[in-house]
Amino acid sequence: MSTVILSCTTLLEYVQQAQKTCYTDFPIIELNRQYHIEPSKMKEHILQTLSSLPSDVDTVLVAMGFCGGSWQDVSCSKTLVIPRVADCVALALTTPEQYAPDLKEPGHMYLFGNGENGFSIQAIYEILLKEYDKEMADIVFNMYFENYYHLDIIDNGLYDCYDLDYVERAQADADRIHAKLDFVPGSNILLEKLVSGHWDNQFLIVQPNMTITQGTFFDC
Repeated sequence: MSTVILSCTTLLEYVQQAQKTCYTDFPIIELNRQYHIEPSKMKEHILQTLSSLPSDVDTVLVAMGFCGGSWQDVSCSKTLVIPRVADCVALALTTPEQYAPDLKEPGHMYLFGNGENGFSIQAIYEILLKEYDKEMADIVFNMYFENYYHLDIIDNGLYDCYDLDYVERAQADADRIHAKLDFVPGSNILLEKLVSGHWDNQFLIVQPNMTITQGTFFDC
């Protein structure tokens, strides 16, 4: 029997670093982050991926959160282990000193990750341009970000988020949505616990064929 990691693309580098830190080497299966825009599409993507896993896989370590209901009513024949957090951002905001299912603050948008896998407001706009013409993409984009007044870079120690080029790109994103740029603490603790098998009440362990609901996900 074997174990695999199911990771949202956004968290891929976090998972790789967690495995390096904890001396594990589980195969990683990516979930394309573009489906995050619509949880129903992400759920379908999750179900298709789970159903295609090899028969010898018995445990799936899930590197993402509930993500807007993406895991609602999901079940499979494998054991699933999932951090009890609202989404990938809440996962990245968790520190050894502070845990809660959702540490995000109202009006705050968060940046984390480096390179092509990192969260990017520009990337969201480019995805919208693929789905709509420019006029409609601009309308949807502005509606999506109209209630965000702060853009916070999550400092998790995985890369130099104070690097001038990185900050300049982040400032451009902040300017694009008319938000103030700042830094907030984060860590990789939940993914390190996930891959190392230290599953406490911060994780949901889903037995084979058990159906996940929002209640079972967040009720510790």
